[in-house]
Amino acid sequence: MTTTTLAKKDIQKLQRAIVDGLEEVKAQDIVVFDTEHLSSLFERVIIASGASNRQTKALAGSVRDAVREAGFAKPRVEGETNGEWIIVDCGPAVVHIMQPNFRQYYKLEELWGEKPVRLKFGASKPVVKEVAKSLKEQPAPAKPQASLKRSNAAKKGVQEAFPSKAQVKKTLAAKSAPAKTPAKKAVAKKAPIKVVVKVAAKKVAAKKTATRKV
Repeated sequence: MTTTTLAKKDIQKLQRAIVDGLEEVKAQDIVVFDTEHLSSLFERVIIASGASNRQTKALAGSVRDAVREAGFAKPRVEGETNGEWIIVDCGPAVVHIMQPNFRQYYKLEELWGEKPVRLKFGASKPVVKEVAKSLKEQPAPAKPQASLKRSNAAKKGVQEAFPSKAQVKKTLAAKSAPAKTPAKKAVAKKAPIKVVVKVAAKKVAAKKTATRKV
């Protein structure tokens, strides 16, 4: 199921199911961004925080169940092994469930946060500024070195699966550029067979003459 096959009403339904799944397990600082103008791969990016590995995994499971119950395809989930940063790929919507220190470190709101939208139809206005303020006010945690190394590897996989604006522009530019015709390889000219035979015959005759003289 892709964004091209989903109407606006269906995307809102999918977003509502995701938010319901997050709220069911008490997710913190939920924000939703419209990314349709930034990427052709998905139309919504939803970010939420979980206080522990156990909660982030529970949030991912709740979102997966809520999306399936709403009649959509089963989402693809990545990052459940350690639970520090879990991505739930719901097709037209991508959910990032992160522990607060990883959310502060990667700042996905700065990447995708140009157009915040309401969590649900009829809900209050987006509270992105309040969420950003809340994240800043949280005490800076000690950097877990091992975890950050694992997360850097995870981030690389995330960037490949969900490219940034610059990566999307670069890909589109590469596709629109005229294809370069490969240079023809120079074909080595082979010496005519007759010439090779004559040269070989001369060498044999020279050897015979030298033998006779001896």
